[in-house]
Amino acid sequence: MNELIAILVLGPFISAALALSVRRLTILRDVITIASLFAFTVGSAFLLYFVNTDGTFVVKVGGWQPDLGIVLVADLFAAMILFIALATIFVVEVYSISQRASIWGADPYLVGPILLVLTAGVTLAILTGDLFTLFVSFELILVASYVLLTHQGRPPQIRSGMTYVVMNLFASTLFLLGLAFVYAATGTVNMALLAQRIPELQDGVRLGIGLWFLVVFGTKAAIFPLFSWLPDSYPTAPTTITAVFAGLLTKIGVYSIIRFHTITGMDDLGPIILVAAGLTMLVGVIGALAQNDVKRILSFHIISQIGYMLMGLGLFSVAGIAGAILFLFHHMPTKTVLFLVGGLIESSAGTSSLDRISGLAFRRPIIAVLFAIPALSLAGLPPFSGFVAKLSLVEAGIQSGSAPIVFVALFVSILTLLSMAKIWLEVFWGNKAGSVPNEDQVPQPGSWRNRLMISTTSFAVIGTLLIAASAGPLWDMSVRSASELTGSGFYSNEVLK
Repeated sequence: MNELIAILVLGPFISAALALSVRRLTILRDVITIASLFAFTVGSAFLLYFVNTDGTFVVKVGGWQPDLGIVLVADLFAAMILFIALATIFVVEVYSISQRASIWGADPYLVGPILLVLTAGVTLAILTGDLFTLFVSFELILVASYVLLTHQGRPPQIRSGMTYVVMNLFASTLFLLGLAFVYAATGTVNMALLAQRIPELQDGVRLGIGLWFLVVFGTKAAIFPLFSWLPDSYPTAPTTITAVFAGLLTKIGVYSIIRFHTITGMDDLGPIILVAAGLTMLVGVIGALAQNDVKRILSFHIISQIGYMLMGLGLFSVAGIAGAILFLFHHMPTKTVLFLVGGLIESSAGTSSLDRISGLAFRRPIIAVLFAIPALSLAGLPPFSGFVAKLSLVEAGIQSGSAPIVFVALFVSILTLLSMAKIWLEVFWGNKAGSVPNEDQVPQPGSWRNRLMISTTSFAVIGTLLIAASAGPLWDMSVRSASELTGSGFYSNEVLK
């Protein structure tokens, strides 16, 4: 199992170098990229299976002890999120092949290799067992995502890319300072040792560390009020890049918040986290209702849905954290699929502006179906995965006696449904003839590119339905993950034994 974990961490770097070495041989480069991502996805599925059956696996890199060296930890929480993250990247890469020449204007030979570098950063962030390596992985993700966001060199992309970089560099600076504070207070940055030593600190120091890293990881996750960089950055990128960002980047921030604040016992911050969760939900969904573009609506919904994950953490109960984990698992592919459908809308109508499209359901009914399923799931309607995830959070909130956050969560679900209905009525309903600008530039429905986009999106939608169908086993794994995160000394014992 150590070899599999090493391959998942180092493999993307090697694949990126291979793909970059043949960057001008388009077919070979794409084959290397897709085959590598498929192999890593299958590997992560095996890792999830073995972790689920045999327990946590720990790799002490170079044989060094945890207090001196790098440790990679594959517990059930990490294995679940790693599998869904790699599966999401794989699907998006397949989809992107159909868009590169027809929409991006030139052969973007950097996209595949840089996407593999991003994959390496995501994998390392999920599996690392110390804060410094987590910092390195965040910087790796930042560099790769900036290249993906701005590689076309368009002025709006450069402007939004600068905002994205400035905010994330601000978070990185705070992260480095936080590492210094933590090391000065505890003598280590290893999370297993921090789980033992932080609870022993004075309350002021302990809560200060918790709040500091809530700001650091919260900036990455785009929680209120640290979200301003997201709505302007994501819509300017090509659809496939936005889909990866929407499905992964903010969720790595959420993953880090859940990981750090549970194993270090930051229960006292629960009320603050719940307030941030409620405001994140409300601000995100109100921002979505105010938009008039599909991409911008979906971008604001990323913020809103982050609030639900924070809600589960803020309850600091096994049920609440299990609900947050299940919601995280459901949201990554669901939000990615919605952005892929947004790409289908844009390629079919030549725009994603609501006031320039109508009647798309009559011309392209398959796109309407592919939108409806994840949209209803995002709104939390049965029998889709979003309903199961939100129901688990609502039940956990009721059990904890947190009526205000439960009310906010239900109210935001209604507003989410209204914003999805807004897209449906404007884009898919209305005049059957519709208004399709630049029809001569719209890809033909029967072209291989269009068929590949439809097929890949359909496959991804089926994946979200499988998550709903597997809600029982996924809930059981989420509860076990939450029990491990909140269990007294479980993480430390597994790493240090």
